[in-house]
Amino acid sequence: MNFRNLSSKGIWHPLDKRAYSRLGLMSAVFFVGLLSCQPEEPSLDVVPGVDLERYQGTWYEIARLPNRFEEGLTCVSANYTLQADGSITVRNSGVKENDRSQTKNIEGKARVPDATDPARIKVTFFWPFSGDYQIIALDTLNYQYALVGNPSRKFLWILAREKSLSESTINQLLTQAKQQGFATENVVRIDQSCP
Repeated sequence: MNFRNLSSKGIWHPLDKRAYSRLGLMSAVFFVGLLSCQPEEPSLDVVPGVDLERYQGTWYEIARLPNRFEEGLTCVSANYTLQADGSITVRNSGVKENDRSQTKNIEGKARVPDATDPARIKVTFFWPFSGDYQIIALDTLNYQYALVGNPSRKFLWILAREKSLSESTINQLLTQAKQQGFATENVVRIDQSCP
């Protein structure tokens, strides 16, 4: 009996397991190689000094570049809590636009890879994947507003301590974002009228 022909008839054979293992290994090597060949994104100019003690607390999303994980959400807020070990607990919440009685919440962890550059933060919602959260602009006097982005230029948020922000401040922040290469013409305003 020819065992190699059994797999084509729907019968599993140990040779298949080795072939699948090799195929998986070759795919992984190819994928890692492909990622390492990607051009590095130009870095963002960030705020030179961020006091994370003052930055923690609740921030309301005033505007953002559209993204799939916040699609259909309004009244979005983020709460950052600094932990004793230096990590930051991140709690994001939003209200579904089509049913304001339903909320969507997610919790993650953030860390500052380089203590001398606290404006560059890594956030993880689904381990082992993390994203860059970089503070581009900040009201360093009162910590009342912030502009946060990602080096890919695909993610951008205007955040405020209150549910609204003056048009002049929003326009100033959008100008700063545009200067750093963000497609500010695609930014959407977020409704914060939820109770």
